[in-house]
Amino acid sequence: MDLRAGQVAVVTGAASGIGLAMARRFAADGLKVVLADVEEGALEKAAATLREDGAQVHARVVDVSEREQLDALAAETYEKYGAVHVLCNNAGVGSGAEGRMWEHDPNDWKWAFAVNVWGVFHGIQAFVPRMIAAGEPGHVVNTSSGDGGIAPLPTASVYAVTKAAVVTMTESLYAHLKAEHARVGASVLFPGPHMLRTGLWESHRNRPERYAKQRPRKTPYRSLDQWEAAMKEAGQEVRFTPVEEVADLVADGIREGRFWLLPASEHSDRQIRARSQSMLDRADPSYLEHFILD
Repeated sequence: MDLRAGQVAVVTGAASGIGLAMARRFAADGLKVVLADVEEGALEKAAATLREDGAQVHARVVDVSEREQLDALAAETYEKYGAVHVLCNNAGVGSGAEGRMWEHDPNDWKWAFAVNVWGVFHGIQAFVPRMIAAGEPGHVVNTSSGDGGIAPLPTASVYAVTKAAVVTMTESLYAHLKAEHARVGASVLFPGPHMLRTGLWESHRNRPERYAKQRPRKTPYRSLDQWEAAMKEAGQEVRFTPVEEVADLVADGIREGRFWLLPASEHSDRQIRARSQSMLDRADPSYLEHFILD
């Protein structure tokens, strides 16, 4: 699919991080961009900055866990622009779960699934039928993660489970679109290959009351800066991928019609091979041993 001036891109989780970088890249290519995010102040700031750069922007506060809000976003977008060519289901949260899985607060799972899994499904159902019916070239990009999408990081197991679900959902979407002979493609995005400076670490700031923790945390939330400092103190190098590189990967992947938006990485390739081999050998998941703590 060619990305051309005048086309329309919708991005959820667009007020910062990867979402904003994708919106900037689409705008730079001449697309009209629709920004959706749950954080009103950051959303307004992002939209204003893009407009200052000459972009055509529409912004709406949206909680992707609420189907009605994405349906309303779709209706509003088609009323305003008449089409959607690119849909990026990018909104995501970290659950803030602590301890072993059997110790987790159930609301940590409910909230993470509501945004990371149901949010993607709601986006698909709100936009894809309209995109297919329009008969124009289109593309859907769903944001997953190497954590779960490739192999889980057990210390962030809730997030990993949701991101594994996004991969399977996107594979199924791809197959369904092909079966319909639709002019709409699908890709799953693995941001990276290194760490990213995004607001995911501070997801708790936007946690709805309906998913509030039922018991207090045992330890304070840790910011990305605190985590980075702890890693450096432990003598471990921390590398970061600029979000702009992720946005370039997405734009190039859409143009080339690639399903796996997976940046080259020896680490990821080792995980993929180890997991695949474990399955083929019907063996224990030894690729997790590095993360297993006594």
